[in-house]
Amino acid sequence: MTNPHKGRTGLDRVIRATGYSVHGLLLAYRGESAFRQEVWVAAVLLPGAFWVGRSWIEISLLVGAVLLVLIVELLNSSIEAAIDRVGYELHDLSKRAKDLASAAVMLSVLLCVGVWAAALWQRLAT
Repeated sequence: MTNPHKGRTGLDRVIRATGYSVHGLLLAYRGESAFRQEVWVAAVLLPGAFWVGRSWIEISLLVGAVLLVLIVELLNSSIEAAIDRVGYELHDLSKRAKDLASAAVMLSVLLCVGVWAAALWQRLAT
């Protein structure tokens, strides 16, 4: 059986893909409190990157660190949704998948905090 959605090309595909992406962002914002909190932190940090960063490279690193947290949180939420789709019963592999995805979020947050702390230190100390 052929997937009817795979035959789309050109502008039609781009428009539909954009719609799916926006829908996913709205789902995450409405349904995931961690993502919602991270979006609000990003709303403060992203404009702040233009004050803290002294060059386009520094601004890019600051913005990238924030966006990485959001990206990893979206992936974490998708993994959790897929695991929950399979079933809610406790299973070692389900726990492992969710814990690994959670660890990825934690590492992205630690990276973001480290990048921002170093940039703020440099900005405020000199």
